[in-house]
Amino acid sequence: MLPVIIAGAGPIGLALALALAGQGVPSVILDGGEGPAPRRLARSCVLPPDLSRWAALPGLARDTGVWAAWRTTVRGRAVFRHEFPGGGAPRHLPQHVLEGALREAAGHEELIRIAAGHRLTDLEQHDREILAHTVRRAPEGQRGQARTFRGSYLVGCDGARSTARKLLGIAFPGRTGVERYAVAALRAELPWPGEAGLHRGVPQAEVTARPLAGDQWRLDWPLPPDGALVTPDAMLERVHATLTTWHDGELPPYELLDAGVHVCHQRLARRWRAGRAFLAGDAAHLLGSLGTQQVAEGLRDVDNLAWKLAIACREGDAEALLDSYEAERRTAVADRLRAVDQALPLVRGGGLAGRLTGRGRGRLTLLADAHLGRGALGAPAGYPASPLASTAPRATPTDPPGTLVDDVLVTTLNGVQGSLRERLGGPLLLVLTAPGSRVWDARHWLTAGLMPRLAAAVGTLPLPAELMVTEEYPGVSAHTLLVVRPDGHLAAALPGTDLAGLAECGRALRGATGA
Repeated sequence: MLPVIIAGAGPIGLALALALAGQGVPSVILDGGEGPAPRRLARSCVLPPDLSRWAALPGLARDTGVWAAWRTTVRGRAVFRHEFPGGGAPRHLPQHVLEGALREAAGHEELIRIAAGHRLTDLEQHDREILAHTVRRAPEGQRGQARTFRGSYLVGCDGARSTARKLLGIAFPGRTGVERYAVAALRAELPWPGEAGLHRGVPQAEVTARPLAGDQWRLDWPLPPDGALVTPDAMLERVHATLTTWHDGELPPYELLDAGVHVCHQRLARRWRAGRAFLAGDAAHLLGSLGTQQVAEGLRDVDNLAWKLAIACREGDAEALLDSYEAERRTAVADRLRAVDQALPLVRGGGLAGRLTGRGRGRLTLLADAHLGRGALGAPAGYPASPLASTAPRATPTDPPGTLVDDVLVTTLNGVQGSLRERLGGPLLLVLTAPGSRVWDARHWLTAGLMPRLAAAVGTLPLPAELMVTEEYPGVSAHTLLVVRPDGHLAAALPGTDLAGLAECGRALRGATGA
C-alpha cells in the first residue's frame, strides 16, 4: 500500500497521520518547518466534547484546563451561568502542547514516517499515484537535496500560505483582519476558579477569560478595527485595569506569561479536492472571529477525511466517497463563516443593528455561543445533505442522518464496556438499542434475539463494521439499530430487523448504488 503523503507537520497534519495509522494506513509527513512549535501560552485552542478523543492523548491532561462552567457578567453582575456536565466540558490548552503530544504519539507509530526538513516544491498526479517533489533544508550556503515521494494521495495541511494549495491552483478568497484581539496569558487567582466567561463593563468594555491548567488564564480583549499598535505599556494597562476591577480596586499578585495580538481572518478555499490531492485545516479555511475555533474545525476535517482515505487506500474505487469530504466539510465551514458574517454587525456594529442588541441578551448570547458549543457559531456541524445519505426508511423518532451522535455507554460483543466516542476512528459502528443488555451475559448475545442475523449481516457489508449494544439512546425506541460513521456522525437509524436497509446504508456509505 502506497502511503498517504501529508504536507505539513502541524497539529492537523500530525492528527491526520495518527487517524490513518488507526485505520492501518501508512503515511509520510513532509515536515518543512524549523522544528517544534514555539511555546506560546497566548496561542491556545479549545477542544469541544466531540473532539474528546484528541484531548485524551497521553501527556495532555496536566497542561489542559477543563472548564467547570461558563459565566457571563455585566458590570460585575452575573446574568448567565452554565455548568458543563461530567463529560461535556471543553478542554483548553496551549496549541504547542497539543502539537507536542501529537508529535510524540506519531513518533511511536510504525506506520508514520516524518520526513524532517522536506519542503514541498511540486507535485504530479497519475492514475494510481501522486508524486511529491521536495527539497530538503540544508545548512546556510549549501544547496538543498531534492527528493521525490510516491504516495496514494496527498493532503495539504501546510497552513494558511499552503504550498499544496498554490500548486493545485486553488483560490483562497475571503477577508483579512476581520477581528483583532489583544491576548495575555497570566498566572493569577481569579474570582471564578476553573470557570470561563465573558465580562462586560470593565474599563475595556469587554474581556473573555478562559482557564488553562492550574492557575493559568488566557484573557482576550477585542481591539478597534483601526489596526493601531498595541504597545507593551498598553497591554499592561489592560491587564491591570481588568484585574483591579475584578478584585475590588486592588491589583492582585500575578505573573504575565505571554502576550500578543491575535488577528482573525475569514477565508475558504474554492475546492478541497483536486484529483488525488486534498486540503485540510488552515490550508482549506481560516476562521476565529467571535470565539470560533480553527484548530477544532481542522480536527473535524481529519475525522471526516481519514476513514474515507483508508477505504480508498485499502479497496480502491471510492471516488464518490472521497468527493463527500468536500461536500460535507466545506459546506459545514462555509455555514460557520456565514454565521460569523451575520453575527458580526449585531455584536460589533453600531447603528440600528447595535441598538437592537446592545442592551439585550442577543449580543451576549452570540458572544457566548461559540464557547458553549451551541448555535450556528459553536455547535458541531451535521451533514444533513450528505451525498452518503441512505434512502432506506429510518426508524422514528430520531435525529436525522448526518447528526453527531450522543455519547452513550456501549458494550461490545466480547463484553467490554465504554463510551461510544471512545470507539470512534475505526470501523463503522452498529449500535443496537437493547434494554437489559447490561445484565446479559455477553457470551449468550450471539444466540439471542436479533443478534445472530445482525452478526451475520456485518460480514456482508462493503466496509469494516463492528456490532455492539447499548441500554438506550435518546429519542429512539428499543431494538433500533444506529449506524455510526467512524467520525461519529449518524449514517442511519433503522429497525433492527431491517437487514435490507442496513445493506443499502452500507452501499450508500461506500459511495455505491444499486444492488
